[in-house]
Amino acid sequence: MVGGPASGSVARKIAKNLDCHYIGTKLRLFPDGEGKLTLDGAPRGCAIVVQSTHPPVDSNLVHLLSLVSKAKKTSSKVVAIVPYLCYMRQDMEFLRGEVVTSRLVATMLKAAGAAGVVTVDIHSSIAMKYFEIPIRNTSAVPHLAEYFKKLRLTRPLVVAPDLFWSKRAEEFAGMLGADHTALNKQRDRRTGSLRMLQKKAGDFSGRDVILLDDMVSSGASMVLAAEYAKSQGCARLFAACTHPVLAGSAEKDMKKAGIKTIVSSNSIPHKSNRVDVSGVLADSVTRF
Repeated sequence: MVGGPASGSVARKIAKNLDCHYIGTKLRLFPDGEGKLTLDGAPRGCAIVVQSTHPPVDSNLVHLLSLVSKAKKTSSKVVAIVPYLCYMRQDMEFLRGEVVTSRLVATMLKAAGAAGVVTVDIHSSIAMKYFEIPIRNTSAVPHLAEYFKKLRLTRPLVVAPDLFWSKRAEEFAGMLGADHTALNKQRDRRTGSLRMLQKKAGDFSGRDVILLDDMVSSGASMVLAAEYAKSQGCARLFAACTHPVLAGSAEKDMKKAGIKTIVSSNSIPHKSNRVDVSGVLADSVTRF
Protein backbone atom coordinates (compact mmCIF):
# COMPACT_ATOMS: atom_id res chain seq x y z
CA MET A 1 0.00 0.00 0.00
CA VAL A 2 1.45 3.34 -1.11
CA GLY A 3 -0.09 6.41 0.50
CA GLY A 4 0.17 9.59 -1.55
CA PRO A 5 0.77 12.98 0.08
CA ALA A 6 -2.87 14.01 -0.43
CA SER A 7 -4.37 10.91 1.21
CA GLY A 8 -2.01 9.62 3.89
CA SER A 9 -4.68 9.30 6.58
CA VAL A 10 -7.28 7.36 4.58
CA ALA A 11 -4.49 5.26 2.99
CA ARG A 12 -3.33 4.10 6.42
CA LYS A 13 -6.89 3.14 7.32
CA ILE A 14 -7.29 1.16 4.08
CA ALA A 15 -3.97 -0.60 4.76
CA LYS A 16 -5.21 -1.52 8.23
CA ASN A 17 -8.47 -2.85 6.77
CA LEU A 18 -6.54 -4.99 4.30
CA ASP A 19 -3.82 -5.92 6.79
CA CYS A 20 -1.11 -4.94 4.32
CA HIS A 21 2.22 -3.14 4.59
CA TYR A 22 2.01 0.65 4.37
CA ILE A 23 4.58 2.66 2.41
CA GLY A 24 4.53 6.39 2.88
CA THR A 25 5.78 9.10 0.54
CA LYS A 26 7.76 12.26 1.06
CA LEU A 27 6.97 15.38 -0.97
CA ARG A 28 9.47 18.14 -1.57
CA LEU A 29 8.36 21.28 -3.38
CA PHE A 30 10.79 23.29 -5.46
CA PRO A 31 10.45 27.11 -5.57
CA ASP A 32 8.53 26.94 -8.87
CA GLY A 33 5.93 24.58 -7.36
CA GLU A 34 7.31 21.43 -8.98
CA GLY A 35 7.04 18.45 -6.66
CA LYS A 36 9.57 15.69 -5.99
CA LEU A 37 8.18 12.44 -4.56
CA THR A 38 10.16 9.77 -2.71
CA LEU A 39 8.69 6.44 -1.60
CA ASP A 40 9.71 5.05 1.79
CA GLY A 41 9.98 1.57 0.32
CA ALA A 42 9.50 -0.55 -2.79
CA PRO A 43 6.05 -2.11 -3.24
CA ARG A 44 5.93 -5.74 -4.37
CA GLY A 45 3.30 -8.03 -5.83
CA CYS A 46 -0.02 -6.25 -6.25
CA ALA A 47 0.52 -2.64 -5.22
CA ILE A 48 -2.24 -0.26 -4.21
CA VAL A 49 -1.67 3.48 -4.63
CA VAL A 50 -3.99 5.82 -2.71
CA GLN A 51 -4.10 9.47 -3.77
CA SER A 52 -7.01 11.90 -4.05
CA THR A 53 -6.90 14.67 -6.64
CA HIS A 54 -8.47 17.61 -4.80
CA PRO A 55 -6.91 21.11 -4.91
CA PRO A 56 -4.22 21.71 -5.95
CA VAL A 57 -5.85 19.47 -8.56
CA ASP A 58 -3.17 19.40 -11.26
CA SER A 59 -0.36 18.82 -8.75
CA ASN A 60 -2.19 16.00 -7.01
CA LEU A 61 -3.06 14.41 -10.36
CA VAL A 62 0.60 14.45 -11.42
CA HIS A 63 1.55 12.98 -8.04
CA LEU A 64 -1.00 10.20 -8.55
CA LEU A 65 0.37 9.35 -11.99
CA SER A 66 3.95 9.51 -10.69
CA LEU A 67 3.25 7.14 -7.81
CA VAL A 68 1.45 4.65 -10.06
CA SER A 69 4.38 4.73 -12.51
CA LYS A 70 6.94 4.26 -9.73
CA ALA A 71 4.99 1.41 -8.10
CA LYS A 72 4.69 -0.35 -11.44
CA LYS A 73 8.48 -0.66 -11.69
CA THR A 74 8.66 -3.07 -8.74
CA SER A 75 5.14 -4.55 -8.71
CA SER A 76 3.34 -7.09 -10.86
CA LYS A 77 0.11 -5.06 -10.77
CA VAL A 78 -0.97 -1.60 -9.60
CA VAL A 79 -4.47 -0.59 -8.58
CA ALA A 80 -5.11 3.12 -8.02
CA ILE A 81 -7.54 4.14 -5.27
CA VAL A 82 -8.56 7.72 -6.02
CA PRO A 83 -11.21 8.68 -3.45
CA TYR A 84 -11.89 11.96 -5.26
CA LEU A 85 -11.21 11.70 -8.97
CA CYS A 86 -10.79 15.08 -10.65
CA TYR A 87 -11.93 16.27 -14.09
CA MET A 88 -14.92 13.95 -14.23
CA ARG A 89 -17.26 16.92 -14.80
CA GLN A 90 -15.64 17.50 -18.18
CA ASP A 91 -17.17 14.41 -19.75
CA MET A 92 -18.34 15.80 -23.10
CA GLU A 93 -17.95 18.79 -25.40
CA PHE A 94 -20.84 20.96 -24.21
CA LEU A 95 -19.60 24.00 -26.12
CA ARG A 96 -17.54 23.87 -29.29
CA GLY A 97 -13.82 23.68 -28.57
CA GLU A 98 -14.08 22.31 -25.02
CA VAL A 99 -11.61 19.57 -24.09
CA VAL A 100 -13.08 16.29 -22.77
CA THR A 101 -10.53 16.11 -19.96
CA SER A 102 -12.07 13.08 -18.24
CA ARG A 103 -11.10 10.99 -21.28
CA LEU A 104 -7.51 12.24 -20.99
CA VAL A 105 -7.34 11.39 -17.27
CA ALA A 106 -8.56 7.85 -18.03
CA THR A 107 -5.90 7.49 -20.73
CA MET A 108 -3.12 8.80 -18.49
CA LEU A 109 -3.94 6.43 -15.62
CA LYS A 110 -3.68 3.47 -17.96
CA ALA A 111 -0.48 4.82 -19.54
CA ALA A 112 1.10 5.32 -16.10
CA GLY A 113 0.59 1.62 -15.37
CA ALA A 114 -2.68 1.33 -13.44
CA ALA A 115 -4.44 -2.00 -13.98
CA GLY A 116 -7.61 -0.72 -12.32
CA VAL A 117 -9.13 2.27 -10.52
CA VAL A 118 -11.38 2.55 -7.46
CA THR A 119 -13.14 5.80 -6.64
CA VAL A 120 -16.07 7.14 -4.62
CA ASP A 121 -19.22 8.73 -6.08
CA ILE A 122 -17.70 9.62 -9.44
CA HIS A 123 -19.36 12.71 -10.87
CA SER A 124 -20.17 11.22 -14.26
CA SER A 125 -21.19 7.77 -15.42
CA ILE A 126 -20.35 8.94 -18.94
CA ALA A 127 -16.73 9.52 -17.90
CA MET A 128 -16.48 5.93 -16.66
CA LYS A 129 -16.91 4.74 -20.24
CA TYR A 130 -13.61 6.35 -21.21
CA PHE A 131 -11.60 3.97 -19.02
CA GLU A 132 -10.01 1.08 -20.88
CA ILE A 133 -9.08 -0.50 -17.55
CA PRO A 134 -11.58 -1.71 -14.93
CA ILE A 135 -13.01 1.06 -12.75
CA ARG A 136 -15.13 0.54 -9.65
CA ASN A 137 -17.32 3.34 -8.36
CA THR A 138 -18.26 2.98 -4.69
CA SER A 139 -20.57 5.28 -2.73
CA ALA A 140 -20.48 7.14 0.55
CA VAL A 141 -24.26 7.69 0.52
CA PRO A 142 -25.17 4.72 2.76
CA HIS A 143 -22.55 5.82 5.30
CA LEU A 144 -23.74 9.43 5.24
CA ALA A 145 -27.28 8.17 5.82
CA GLU A 146 -26.11 6.12 8.81
CA TYR A 147 -24.57 9.26 10.30
CA PHE A 148 -27.80 11.24 9.99
CA LYS A 149 -29.81 8.36 11.47
CA LYS A 150 -28.09 9.06 14.78
CA LEU A 151 -29.24 12.69 14.86
CA ARG A 152 -32.53 13.84 16.32
CA LEU A 153 -34.12 15.31 13.23
CA THR A 154 -37.55 16.91 12.93
CA ARG A 155 -39.54 15.52 9.97
CA PRO A 156 -36.37 15.31 7.85
CA LEU A 157 -36.51 16.17 4.16
CA VAL A 158 -33.65 15.11 1.87
CA VAL A 159 -33.09 17.56 -0.98
CA ALA A 160 -30.87 17.25 -4.05
CA PRO A 161 -29.78 20.79 -5.02
CA ASP A 162 -30.37 19.82 -8.66
CA LEU A 163 -32.00 17.04 -10.64
CA PHE A 164 -28.61 15.40 -11.27
CA TRP A 165 -28.49 13.71 -7.85
CA SER A 166 -32.22 13.10 -7.40
CA LYS A 167 -31.77 9.30 -7.47
CA ARG A 168 -29.15 9.47 -4.74
CA ALA A 169 -31.42 11.72 -2.66
CA GLU A 170 -34.18 9.13 -3.02
CA GLU A 171 -31.78 6.37 -1.94
CA PHE A 172 -30.52 8.42 1.00
CA ALA A 173 -34.06 9.28 2.11
CA GLY A 174 -35.10 5.63 1.90
CA MET A 175 -32.34 4.68 4.34
CA LEU A 176 -33.51 7.42 6.70
CA GLY A 177 -37.20 6.68 6.27
CA ALA A 178 -37.58 10.30 5.21
CA ASP A 179 -39.15 12.24 2.34
CA HIS A 180 -37.10 13.54 -0.54
CA THR A 181 -37.25 16.04 -3.38
CA ALA A 182 -34.95 17.65 -5.95
CA LEU A 183 -34.64 21.25 -7.02
CA ASN A 184 -34.34 22.34 -10.61
CA LYS A 185 -31.46 24.72 -11.25
CA GLN A 186 -29.86 25.87 -14.48
CA ARG A 187 -26.20 26.70 -14.99
CA ASP A 188 -25.05 29.01 -17.78
CA ARG A 189 -22.46 26.99 -19.73
CA ARG A 190 -20.46 30.11 -20.59
CA THR A 191 -20.48 32.08 -17.35
CA GLY A 192 -21.12 29.32 -14.78
CA SER A 193 -23.84 31.41 -13.09
CA LEU A 194 -26.81 29.60 -11.54
CA ARG A 195 -30.52 30.31 -11.36
CA MET A 196 -33.37 28.42 -9.75
CA LEU A 197 -36.13 27.27 -12.09
CA GLN A 198 -38.15 25.60 -9.32
CA LYS A 199 -41.25 27.35 -8.08
CA LYS A 200 -42.48 24.71 -5.64
CA ALA A 201 -40.75 21.51 -4.52
CA GLY A 202 -42.82 20.07 -1.69
CA ASP A 203 -43.44 20.93 1.95
CA PHE A 204 -40.39 22.45 3.68
CA SER A 205 -42.22 24.21 6.51
CA GLY A 206 -40.78 23.44 9.96
CA ARG A 207 -38.71 20.53 8.68
CA ASP A 208 -35.02 19.76 9.07
CA VAL A 209 -33.55 19.78 5.57
CA ILE A 210 -30.52 17.77 4.42
CA LEU A 211 -29.04 19.10 1.17
CA LEU A 212 -27.25 16.17 -0.49
CA ASP A 213 -24.70 16.31 -3.32
CA ASP A 214 -21.70 14.35 -4.55
CA MET A 215 -19.27 17.24 -4.19
CA VAL A 216 -19.32 20.81 -2.98
CA SER A 217 -16.82 22.97 -4.84
CA SER A 218 -17.75 26.68 -4.93
CA GLY A 219 -20.82 26.03 -2.77
CA ALA A 220 -23.03 28.00 -5.18
CA SER A 221 -25.53 25.17 -5.67
CA MET A 222 -25.79 24.62 -1.92
CA VAL A 223 -26.28 28.35 -1.29
CA LEU A 224 -29.03 28.58 -3.91
CA ALA A 225 -30.77 25.51 -2.46
CA ALA A 226 -30.40 26.78 1.10
CA GLU A 227 -31.91 30.15 0.21
CA TYR A 228 -34.86 28.40 -1.40
CA ALA A 229 -35.37 26.08 1.60
CA LYS A 230 -35.25 29.04 4.00
CA SER A 231 -37.78 30.92 1.87
CA GLN A 232 -40.10 27.94 2.25
CA GLY A 233 -39.89 28.03 6.06
CA CYS A 234 -37.59 25.09 6.80
CA ALA A 235 -36.12 24.53 10.27
CA ARG A 236 -32.45 23.47 10.46
CA LEU A 237 -30.32 23.15 7.34
CA PHE A 238 -27.61 20.52 6.90
CA ALA A 239 -25.30 19.92 3.93
CA ALA A 240 -24.12 16.39 3.21
CA CYS A 241 -21.60 15.50 0.54
CA THR A 242 -19.05 12.88 -0.39
CA HIS A 243 -16.33 15.27 -1.56
CA PRO A 244 -15.76 18.48 0.48
CA VAL A 245 -13.73 20.45 -2.07
CA LEU A 246 -15.03 23.69 -0.50
CA ALA A 247 -12.86 26.05 -2.54
CA GLY A 248 -12.40 29.71 -1.67
CA SER A 249 -15.20 31.14 0.46
CA ALA A 250 -17.56 28.17 -0.10
CA GLU A 251 -17.86 27.19 3.56
CA LYS A 252 -18.36 30.79 4.70
CA ASP A 253 -20.99 31.39 2.01
CA MET A 254 -22.89 28.24 2.98
CA LYS A 255 -22.94 29.18 6.65
CA LYS A 256 -24.13 32.68 5.74
CA ALA A 257 -26.97 31.10 3.71
CA GLY A 258 -28.17 29.32 6.85
CA ILE A 259 -26.55 25.88 6.62
CA LYS A 260 -25.99 24.80 10.20
CA THR A 261 -23.59 21.90 9.65
CA ILE A 262 -21.55 20.41 6.78
CA VAL A 263 -21.10 16.64 6.89
CA SER A 264 -18.72 14.90 4.49
CA SER A 265 -16.73 11.73 3.90
CA ASN A 266 -12.95 11.63 4.21
CA SER A 267 -12.40 11.26 0.46
CA ILE A 268 -10.82 14.70 0.86
CA PRO A 269 -9.29 15.70 4.22
CA HIS A 270 -11.41 18.44 5.82
CA LYS A 271 -12.74 19.40 9.25
CA SER A 272 -16.25 18.43 8.03
CA ASN A 273 -15.24 14.74 7.70
CA ARG A 274 -17.68 12.62 9.69
CA VAL A 275 -17.85 9.50 7.53
CA ASP A 276 -14.98 7.09 6.84
CA VAL A 277 -14.91 5.49 3.38
CA SER A 278 -11.75 3.42 3.96
CA GLY A 279 -13.80 0.27 4.59
CA VAL A 280 -15.80 0.44 1.36
CA LEU A 281 -12.64 1.27 -0.60
CA ALA A 282 -10.77 -1.67 0.93
CA ASP A 283 -13.66 -3.97 0.09
CA SER A 284 -13.81 -2.75 -3.51
CA VAL A 285 -10.10 -3.16 -4.20
CA THR A 286 -10.17 -6.83 -3.16
CA ARG A 287 -12.49 -7.55 -6.08
CA PHE A 288 -9.84 -6.86 -8.74
